[in-house]
Amino acid sequence: MTDISSLKKLPRNYYVRNVLTVAESLPGNIFVRKKGKKLYAGRIVEVEAYDGSVDEAAHSFKGKTKRNEVMFGQGGFLYVYFTYGAHFCCNVVTGKQGEGSAVLIRAIEPVKGIKRMSINRYGTDLLNDMKKYNLTNGPGKACSAFEINSSDNGMDLTGDIIFILNAALKPGEKVITSTRIGITRSVQLPWRFFIKDNPFVSKK
Repeated sequence: MTDISSLKKLPRNYYVRNVLTVAESLPGNIFVRKKGKKLYAGRIVEVEAYDGSVDEAAHSFKGKTKRNEVMFGQGGFLYVYFTYGAHFCCNVVTGKQGEGSAVLIRAIEPVKGIKRMSINRYGTDLLNDMKKYNLTNGPGKACSAFEINSSDNGMDLTGDIIFILNAALKPGEKVITSTRIGITRSVQLPWRFFIKDNPFVSKK
């Protein structure tokens, strides 16, 4: 079990950097969500970078809209969107004001609040191995488990409700890259970053 009590929150200047720099460094850090008396936490194990200045797959590629305006803000805020009429996805906004770049949280390794996450996802806190590994191994699954929805769009990640704690990779872990998943444009960009051989990654 990962002890998060001594870990420090990532500061604003961490996020106000190039999207690829942030994306590559995010795996291993701890994503935390507080909701009332509930606490959810998990290690980020897989992310994807999106940069509207060059990336046709980014929501920001065609400019600012009501839906994506958070993505054009300063780094360090949460951009949440609804997709396929069924799932919320959450993204870490990066860079300077107006850049339109963000990092999608694709998969998380649960650390704290696991029983509650299971109730959120499956309606029961009884987890077998298959359900355990499928709990948060996708962007929609992670948001469902962590109770993240449109009301969290624009949340300040330097605040006390949703934030990321600075944590190192475990001994022997390595972050590797691949092309992104489930897109039809700019498919050649190697902008998916994930912890090699981690069982909670969405696609092996």
